[in-house]
Amino acid sequence: MPFAATVLTMFPEAFPGPLGVSLIGSAWREQGLWTLETVDIRGFSNDKRGFLDDTPAGGGPGQVMRADVIAAALDSVDVASRPLLYMSARGRPLTQARVREWSSSPGIVVLCGRFEGVDQRVLDARGFEEVAVGDAVIAGGEAAAMVVIEACVRLAPGVLGNAMSAGDDSFEDGLLEHPQYTRPRTFEGLEIPEVLVSGDHAKVARWRKDQRESVTRAVRPDLWAQHLANQQEKGG
Repeated sequence: MPFAATVLTMFPEAFPGPLGVSLIGSAWREQGLWTLETVDIRGFSNDKRGFLDDTPAGGGPGQVMRADVIAAALDSVDVASRPLLYMSARGRPLTQARVREWSSSPGIVVLCGRFEGVDQRVLDARGFEEVAVGDAVIAGGEAAAMVVIEACVRLAPGVLGNAMSAGDDSFEDGLLEHPQYTRPRTFEGLEIPEVLVSGDHAKVARWRKDQRESVTRAVRPDLWAQHLANQQEKGG
């Protein structure tokens, strides 16, 4: 069965967006390795004007998406055993470990919020997991949903042209990826590191490992500390 992504959104016209291009897009349109369904939340409003939000309980600025409308939209979907994800700045950070877990499931159902957010009761009642793609607030969940879907789909069997190309990705083993180079050998006075054109595969492997460690130490000391802790647990 192909990986099935369903998106609950006020703006289905935002999709497929970047999901429709390159290898991800061809895996969807031409190969059928994954599927994409959008559900327009506005179609489940009982208001003749299509309103699906109301003022916050307790007062305050903005509007909140109604629990009953969200529930009706979700109940129209065959969820099966797919995880329910709500894109939220207060959610648990998106990690490659979570992506690997979701990608091995039949698919995901993603709720995209707007305004001040979604009535907490529908999140609790339906068992949504709140997920954040970064420590920043954006206007809606659509862009974040595309990030999650693409991260999952690229791990689906057959989607990447080279199955090995994901092996050295950032986060796959707790380290960030090493720098990449290609021709021309000289660019604006800068050379490709000599080891990468030496033809010595063992030296290249060692260089890439060293680079991954040094980049992780410099850019993500939190990941580096966790990597060291994991190595200690393994006796390394």
